Amino acid sequence: MPPSGKQLVLHRAAALTAPLLLIAAGCGGVAKYVPSPVNAVFAVTPSARTINTNGQLAMKALTPAGAPAAVKWSVIGGDNDPALGEGTIDANGNYTPPSALSQDSIQVEIQARLRDDSSRTATEVIEVTPSFLQPLTPENSTLAAGASVEVTAQLAEVGGGAVQWQLAATPAGGRRLGSAFGTFSQQNCQHNRTDYTVCSAVYTAPVTLPALSKEVYVIATVSGDDGTTAAASGRLPLHILFSASGTSSTPLTNQSAQTSLVQLGSSGGNNNDADTSDNTSGAFINDCCGGTLGALLRDENGGQYILSNNHVLAESDQAKTGDAIVQPALIDRNCDQNAGRPVASLRYVVPLATAETNVDAALAEVNAGTVDPSGAILQFGSPGAGANGGIGAAAPAAGLGETPTPELFAPGSSPLLVAKSGRTTGLTCSTIDAVDLSVEVDYYKDCAETHPYYRKTFSGQLGISGDGFSDSGDSGALVVDASNAEPLGLYFAGGTDDHGGGLSVATPIQDVLGELDAAAGRRFSIIGGEEHPVSCLNYGGETASAPAVPDALKRRAESAIRKNAATLINPALGILEIATGASSDSPGDPAILVYIDKAKESVGVPQTIAGIRTLVIATDQVSLNAGTAPKSNTLADGIHLPAQVLESAQQIQQSYAAQLMADPAIFGVGVTQSRDNPGEAALLVLVDLSRTPRSTPAVVGGLRTRYVSMHRFHVTRSRYAGAPHPSSCALRSPANRTATFDVQRTAPLPLP
Repeated sequence: MPPSGKQLVLHRAAALTAPLLLIAAGCGGVAKYVPSPVNAVFAVTPSARTINTNGQLAMKALTPAGAPAAVKWSVIGGDNDPALGEGTIDANGNYTPPSALSQDSIQVEIQARLRDDSSRTATEVIEVTPSFLQPLTPENSTLAAGASVEVTAQLAEVGGGAVQWQLAATPAGGRRLGSAFGTFSQQNCQHNRTDYTVCSAVYTAPVTLPALSKEVYVIATVSGDDGTTAAASGRLPLHILFSASGTSSTPLTNQSAQTSLVQLGSSGGNNNDADTSDNTSGAFINDCCGGTLGALLRDENGGQYILSNNHVLAESDQAKTGDAIVQPALIDRNCDQNAGRPVASLRYVVPLATAETNVDAALAEVNAGTVDPSGAILQFGSPGAGANGGIGAAAPAAGLGETPTPELFAPGSSPLLVAKSGRTTGLTCSTIDAVDLSVEVDYYKDCAETHPYYRKTFSGQLGISGDGFSDSGDSGALVVDASNAEPLGLYFAGGTDDHGGGLSVATPIQDVLGELDAAAGRRFSIIGGEEHPVSCLNYGGETASAPAVPDALKRRAESAIRKNAATLINPALGILEIATGASSDSPGDPAILVYIDKAKESVGVPQTIAGIRTLVIATDQVSLNAGTAPKSNTLADGIHLPAQVLESAQQIQQSYAAQLMADPAIFGVGVTQSRDNPGEAALLVLVDLSRTPRSTPAVVGGLRTRYVSMHRFHVTRSRYAGAPHPSSCALRSPANRTATFDVQRTAPLPLP
């Protein structure tokens, strides 16, 4: 911790609402930039001529014949404040803009110089506009009729900038909605030459809730965006659910400082979980982390401990026994290590950097008189009476938790709904979409994720569907069965896919308790009460349409149908018709639609025909004759398969997971339900969005495969955050003011 009285100069940006001090004293002013003269025998071409501060663009240098020119790249000027810089460009011509701007838009000049003739140059001027530094705060809310919530946005601009607020039907913006869906008031922006711009507005739900809609999205857009070309990083959504019952819920409850006995599900973490640097004036904090204080445990001697992740309480193996655990986390108090409330001391840690462990977990021994001894978790209780009533705290079911056995996923049963209460997204609910999941997660020594530490493979994990279930800062939250509050798992990582969905990963609670027992040499159990239902708030967003099937692949499917239709179609055996379509298990691939008689049981359908996936749809001849038969399956949430089917699939997963994950593009393999044939299990294969797998077989070990392209799982960055770079001025010069910057635990970039 920095000595008392030292300044905190922070230079990165990702995920909170406090104004961030940026420009150190003495940094220069702004001058209009004039491009340099050009002496070229080649041309420079950018992938775009306008970019926002969260983006990146590629530059190419080409000869008149169109061949690549061997050049050295450099950023040679621009009209941003010198304190903030003009951005950087690497040897391959990839330009990354500065982390913040000193005006609504700037021009930056990029130069290419021939390697074999330095007198020959070519330049291109790029326009850079500001974007957001972090998600909106809060990221979601449930509001009763007429209830309000203050929404805050932070821009990568100093001394200016504004946010446009609007309502939309989708998280991407989509159709704009009128005042019948709510109104904005108290709109304002805080401007200062030494701070990022912070804008806020109060959104108020309509007094009469819309009859045809249960949700709305508050959309924040950087001023100047025309609303049609902005990347996702230039527009941010807040998901609002309307509550006809009068319930209100917001993650701000989880983020606030608690002055009485601390209840779990709240913001917390190690008081040393900050990155520091040194200069001639002493130590400076560059950024900080935090997560969720998940649950209260008891050992056999009656001692009480806070349960959370290793990467939350023990800084990914970097912390020391006895470190102070504080509420709220550094991220919720401007990285100020002197302002938190110590509630526990780090006691037992399951190490990450070993193949002998399979959990991300740690325990902190409770300081007397600081934590609610009942183990109550925020928003796990009943909604308050009357209009605009909040959801109270309540303890989970006491004991060792519930095992997610295959019997819980039987066909015909209600979907297994799970709930969690975490620092960033508050109370959320979803379904388990994958079991026996093996997955790689990257850990770093620092909050900024610049110092790789360890890539760990976890096995036997639970995959929870939807991008609204969690985000960074929720790490350490207890996941429970929403029907009875029985603990099921410990959330620790998550990621988003390429079409608006996501997957959260939790370790089964018995595995967590077992490894903590072994690490401490004593037995632990969860402090709680009787079983009770937990309110379900599901913020699952709209999923984008799947990619189109290329024409060449369509023709392959059509050829396979022509060759096989005569022998495959057999109404007596239940196969009524076949047609071309698109696979739901492997978006972008073709499928042969096999229509089976819904009145028959156990119709046998091959998983592939001539190498093309089959998509099995139960229907009847009347619908086929009328042309009303569907072209895909309508799926229930979660997994619905017989126990023996799941158990067999789990054995296949255990046989093939390591082999599949030997491919650098594949970072996860689990068991899920096929979307092409819901009567079958499938291997869920997670593919790194930035890589191409060596192969994508339709069947592995007799199981269908379901491919999902995703960003690799993270333990620090928000799904909405960009990757801005430090201000060189803030790093070089001591400031005579205090600054803040927040990064939350839940999201790493791939290691090399």
